[in-house]
Amino acid sequence: MDSKSLEMLDFRQISEIVAGFTSFSASRELALNLQPLSDYEQIFLLLRQSTEARHLLSLEPAFSIGGAFDIREAVKMAAQGKVLEPQGLLEIQQTLAAMRQLRGSLEKISEEFPLLWNNASGIVELRQLEKDVASCLAPNGEVLDSASPRLAAVRRQLRQVRQQLLDRLKVTMESPRGRTVVQEPIITEREGRYVIPVRIEHRKEIKGIVHDVSNSGATVFIEPWVTVELGNTLRELVVEESHEIERILASLSAAVGTYEIEISQGVALTAELDLAVAKAKYARKARATEPILTAYNKDGSTLEGKPAPVLRLVEARHPLLAEKAVPLSVEIGRDFSILVITGPNTGGKTVALKTIGLLSLMAQAGLPIPASAESRIPVFDGVFADIGDEQSIEKTLSTFSWHIGNIVRIINSATERSLVLLDELGTSTDPAEGSALARSILLYFLSRGTIAVATTHFSDLKAFAHTTPGLQNASLDFDPVTLTPTYHLTIGIPGGSNALATAARLGLSPDIVSRAKEMLTRGSEEMETLLTNLLEEKHGIEALRDDLKRKTDEVARRNIELENEQRRLAEEERKTIQETRDRVVREAAELHQEIRQAASALRKERTKERIEQAKQAFAAVREQLKNEVWQPKTREIGDETEDEGRITVGDMVRLREANLVTTVLSVSEETQQVEVQAGQAKLRLGLNSVEKVKVTPGTAPPEFTPVKRLVMSRPVSMELDLRGKRADEVEWALDRYLNAASLANLSEVRIIHGIGTGAVREIVRELLASHPLVKSFRPGVRGEGGDGATVVRL
Repeated sequence: MDSKSLEMLDFRQISEIVAGFTSFSASRELALNLQPLSDYEQIFLLLRQSTEARHLLSLEPAFSIGGAFDIREAVKMAAQGKVLEPQGLLEIQQTLAAMRQLRGSLEKISEEFPLLWNNASGIVELRQLEKDVASCLAPNGEVLDSASPRLAAVRRQLRQVRQQLLDRLKVTMESPRGRTVVQEPIITEREGRYVIPVRIEHRKEIKGIVHDVSNSGATVFIEPWVTVELGNTLRELVVEESHEIERILASLSAAVGTYEIEISQGVALTAELDLAVAKAKYARKARATEPILTAYNKDGSTLEGKPAPVLRLVEARHPLLAEKAVPLSVEIGRDFSILVITGPNTGGKTVALKTIGLLSLMAQAGLPIPASAESRIPVFDGVFADIGDEQSIEKTLSTFSWHIGNIVRIINSATERSLVLLDELGTSTDPAEGSALARSILLYFLSRGTIAVATTHFSDLKAFAHTTPGLQNASLDFDPVTLTPTYHLTIGIPGGSNALATAARLGLSPDIVSRAKEMLTRGSEEMETLLTNLLEEKHGIEALRDDLKRKTDEVARRNIELENEQRRLAEEERKTIQETRDRVVREAAELHQEIRQAASALRKERTKERIEQAKQAFAAVREQLKNEVWQPKTREIGDETEDEGRITVGDMVRLREANLVTTVLSVSEETQQVEVQAGQAKLRLGLNSVEKVKVTPGTAPPEFTPVKRLVMSRPVSMELDLRGKRADEVEWALDRYLNAASLANLSEVRIIHGIGTGAVREIVRELLASHPLVKSFRPGVRGEGGDGATVVRL
């Protein structure tokens, strides 16, 4: 990327902002060295990592790398044989722990964050090295006694000898002579030796070695002869302790140096992960997101095969203006490749130019941009800008010369895959020549197919952009009422410079402004008036469009509400119908039970009283059947299709396994069973074993075909055992068994009812006497159960 353009677009400031969100020096260095890339795959990967990091922060807002340090230089020195200081070893231990914890955290969520885990998986855990350093060094850097047995022994001796030495010095000071010669009853240290302060006039009264004299000369510091030997021993132990500490540090340093490659790689990967998290933190603060990336082919077209790339920014904000930024939306490359922006002075043209350029650079550096996720940015091979003014008296460089120098540099470097940004094109010279030069430059970039954005105040350049295919006007709006810029970008309409209004707003004398208006040519004044009127009309159209959109949205919202209400009512109707059907089925089951109980009672005891009770029960049932619930309802047209496949009483159904057409007697939705009439036989089957037979109006229903031979898929026993069953269970069980036995083509079966009181036997034989499937029956003989069984021929 062009370094001069990066400077003009303030890319360095963005790098510094992102660096402020990093956790340690290695990732901060990566952030400060961020550069826009031109490799699509690499940029795409960086943006996806940023997306994952944003998602991670949304789940764990406090996520952080932890207490890591850039220890690569220290590790390199250790690999070269240098002994590291305790503080350096502690930083290595803390960094190893932070990297281990980071790897562990991302491993747990690796499926949800595969790209971040791909980085973290390369971190090598060095638990033993981490443990060795932690066991040898205290948090303050002191080497612990537990670092080695030898160090522990030496320090134990040191404490003993030191205590002996201090005890002897104390005895010396507290002796009668000592009290007279000692300046103060304290023991101090000079040059690593323990001494006592003695008055200068008594220095010869205590034999020993003088190690120091006070500044005043009144005190000498003497090591008495009686403690010299102990002092020598103490000194030797101190040296030995120092050597052992040196040996321990050397051993730890060597261990660190052994893993130089693994540790350095781990720090680099940790820095990359921290940078991804820093991007996410920046995105959270700046309300930024990753744009859609478009790559070029070698011929200049996009990978999607489109003839020209599209740069599309939606609700884009300049990242350095924070909350003061006014969002802009722009699309270049679909209908035109060159955009000419006009508008009032101090109206935001340069900011718009920088926003387009800076956001493109940020995206190519793998950074989220403060714009909508719909934004689309091609991968440019270069972003070139001519913005600002660097005239120099020393270099005899005028403003015009400086601009032309930049444009020459851009023309020599830009390709059809570049982005070119030109501020105040053609200014700082004769307006006629500058305008002609500006048009020629824009035509050059148009012929190359290069995406370019230029700002200008030239009226004929506005007309040129309006009449030339491939060019498009845009304006930064100016409020004609308040005479202030709105900083809102409008595509398709040129804007007026409004120089006189701006000058008046900035405090120029009204007389001067009025005289300047009189000096304007009629054409210029008419052009400014026309542009103002166009802008007013545009605002009116936008207001109408917004009102229409609001009304359209309201209609759509009401339609959705109506559809939801219709669905709710339909669901309530369905539930009501289902509840009613369930209630009817329950009532039908109760009526059926009453009928069976009455019939059973008649068979058990045919007395006048029982017959009268049965008549009353049947009469009650008939009354209930007159209830409107049991009466057929008149259907409306179209209702038939809803229940077309539903099986109801009176329908003709076909038995799937027997291909037998029967009539439905009753349906139980609770048990999902249906009772059918097949000739003289009544059968009870599952709903899934029958299918409804459609009867066309005006045609006769299918006739019942007697079954000659029907083989059940499941075997039926030759006998039915009713012993232990209650009287009200016998009839149902026997009827069901006879149906099954008949369908199984059994000619003779045995019903076991036992003897007991004879009640079950009576019920069974009464039922058999009237059952349509029974040909004859007899009591069992010897070997068949005697009178405790009944043999039935079907």
